[in-house]
Amino acid sequence: MLEGLFGNRVIEQILFFLHAHENCFASELRRRLGLHLFSIQNALSRLERQGILVSFLVGKTRLYQWNPRYPFLKEFQIFISKAYSFLPEHMKERYDPPIRKRSRRAGKPLMVSEKIKQGLE
Repeated sequence: MLEGLFGNRVIEQILFFLHAHENCFASELRRRLGLHLFSIQNALSRLERQGILVSFLVGKTRLYQWNPRYPFLKEFQIFISKAYSFLPEHMKERYDPPIRKRSRRAGKPLMVSEKIKQGLE
C-alpha cells in the first residue's frame, strides 16, 4: 500500500508493526513478519538515519522505537494509523500483539483471563 512512498515493502511492514507494538527488536520482526534479517536491519538503519526511529541497547540487543523528538511524529503516526485501518483483517493479524510475549515454564497450566476469553469467542 505504501511501498511506493517509502521505497520498499519492508519499511511499510516495520512501520505497521511499530504502530501495533510501539517498539521492536530486529529479530522479533524477522520472526513475526518472515522477512530476511539483513533487509530488516537495513530498513531500521534507514528509518533511524531519517530521524523517525531511535534505538538503544537492551543487553546485547538493539531495541527500536518511535523518536519522540521527530518534529512530525504525531502527524506521521496518524498517517500510519490511517493506512493501517485500511488493511484487510487477515493482514492486520500478523501485526497484532501476541497474548503473551514471554515463554512459560514447561508444564505450567495456561490461565486465561475473562477478558481474553471473551475476545477469543
